[in-house]
Amino acid sequence: MVNSVMILSQLSTDLLVPGVSIAEKVARSVIVYGFLIVLLRIAGKRTLGQLTSFDLVVLLLLSNTVQNAIIGNDNSLTGGLIGAVVLIAANYLVVRALYHHKKADRAIEGSTSILVHHGKFMDANMKRQLITRGELESCARKQGISRISDVRVARLEIGGAVTFELESPTEHEKHLAELITRLERIETMLGRLEASGNDQESDV
Repeated sequence: MVNSVMILSQLSTDLLVPGVSIAEKVARSVIVYGFLIVLLRIAGKRTLGQLTSFDLVVLLLLSNTVQNAIIGNDNSLTGGLIGAVVLIAANYLVVRALYHHKKADRAIEGSTSILVHHGKFMDANMKRQLITRGELESCARKQGISRISDVRVARLEIGGAVTFELESPTEHEKHLAELITRLERIETMLGRLEASGNDQESDV
């Protein structure tokens, strides 16, 4: 009986009593959150977009690396819940503040980058964002775009996603339209020839 009480007491202590003070827990969470915002801003938008497997590996390792910095010497349930609440609250406050201060939002979030303009690669912008032509063409194929020449504008958005706007009509569609026009002309000419042949037979 005594052992059971001791076990329950130890279990409740491990679950509910944080290993560090609440103030330290809050400070750790806020500092790590702020540090990651700055770090990801420096790393660039492509890291958020996970354009390659290397970027994905970095993000996964990054979350594991900063875990101990947030937790500290604390494995309690209460400590984890406090950390989660602090991170969500900090993110809410930052997003709310940026919503009302556009200049700060642009400084932190950055702006979109043009990667393709009327079918031509913008090599300077791609070099700045560390995106190769092969990576961009792969992104285009994933969205059903087979040729970059059909793209009017490709942008690297603030969140790291690459968006495409197609020419209207595309070069492929223009080529098909030209073929259809030629076929219609040929059909018209054949129709006239047949009509002329029928008229000659009637005269005979």
